[in-house]
Amino acid sequence: MQFPLNIHFWNITINLHLIFEVLAYTAGFQYYLYLRKHTQDKISFEDRIWIIIAAAAGALVGSRIIGYFSFPLSGKESIIQMWIFWVSNKSILGGLIGGIFGVEIAKKLMGIKMHTGDLFVYPIILGIMIGRIGCFSQGVYDGTHGLPSNLLWAIDMGDGIPRHPTQLYEIIFLGIIWFIIKRNEYHLAEGARFKVFVGAYLLYRFLIEWIRPVYFYNFGFSTVQIACIVGFIYYIPVLINPRSLFKE
Repeated sequence: MQFPLNIHFWNITINLHLIFEVLAYTAGFQYYLYLRKHTQDKISFEDRIWIIIAAAAGALVGSRIIGYFSFPLSGKESIIQMWIFWVSNKSILGGLIGGIFGVEIAKKLMGIKMHTGDLFVYPIILGIMIGRIGCFSQGVYDGTHGLPSNLLWAIDMGDGIPRHPTQLYEIIFLGIIWFIIKRNEYHLAEGARFKVFVGAYLLYRFLIEWIRPVYFYNFGFSTVQIACIVGFIYYIPVLINPRSLFKE
């Protein structure tokens, strides 16, 4: 397997990461539309549109902020270089956290007090899984690979060094979380599906950072881990009272 895995058509190279990224957004949104059509949604169509817009705006900002600070610049870059770095670096976790805050702000402004995240859980999981296939296709050139490893399933991702295929780990993990939530969704209270998914994903991303070649600050954590801690703080009420996740 030769990384990066791209499609070569005559003299044109088609980036698989871009293809899977577009496919992730498309499949996730289409799956959401399917679920909403077959679900008795308590949120009106108009309010759902505004919630989606708020989520997209928050995700856009959040993904760039976490992506930007994940690999601190030297401070000697030009404005153009800094802008390119800002635009090109994205973080799925940052997008998720940014989307959550965007939705919460929108709900406050619209006066919506009910939970709105459950309908997005499976589409988000599907989108991330497809997106990670794109990340895997680029090997070490994407920046989401793992540290060197001697494990049997370690993969040479383009630099001649067997590494943890952390992109594949994430796909497997998300598949397990999907199965667990789906199997128990009728026992979960309203809004609990989203909380379970987010909590599990925050924990996974916090732990997986230890086997990824990322920048750690002097106090021992990476930008993604700091973001995970912020997420844990936001969900403290659930951590204190996990029984609230289940129907009475």
